[in-house]
Amino acid sequence: MSDSPVRPAAPVLDVWCELQCPDCRTSLDDLRALRARYGDRLELRLRHFPLEKHRHAFAAAQAAEEALEQGRGWPYVEAVLDQVEELDRRGEQFLVEVAGELGLDAEEFDTALIDGRHILIVDADQAEGKAIGVTGTPTYVIGGERLDGGKSQEGLRERVEEIADRLLAEREG
Repeated sequence: MSDSPVRPAAPVLDVWCELQCPDCRTSLDDLRALRARYGDRLELRLRHFPLEKHRHAFAAAQAAEEALEQGRGWPYVEAVLDQVEELDRRGEQFLVEVAGELGLDAEEFDTALIDGRHILIVDADQAEGKAIGVTGTPTYVIGGERLDGGKSQEGLRERVEEIADRLLAEREG
């Protein structure tokens, strides 16, 4: 038995995202700022919510899971979101090329998209998102509060920071 107090895990910010979504691309600046401010004191967790109106979104979510498995999840997500027009135009070929550009195993990406090894993760995220009321992207969930950025992202980062600061103060308290 240890005499040191057990610290609760870092607060989690679930980021319900869709990699073909221009609004999610806009949210990248906020996510980068949050990572810079909090580092590992706040866990940013990618959650998938592919929208039916974007035909490559489901494949992109699977590709993001492969990138996570290969240890470069967020860099991959950012690279794809930075070029949503290319994803829209070129589809799965673009997803594999981005993997190669980041030094990931592009052949394994291609195989993962064919064999569907990450479909269950994407399906589970989407089902959970629907169950908690996610209707668009980006949507954030932190401290039990859902913040919808699909219509407007104005003030969202500030609200996330308020909640994160409160959760961190409680954790350190």
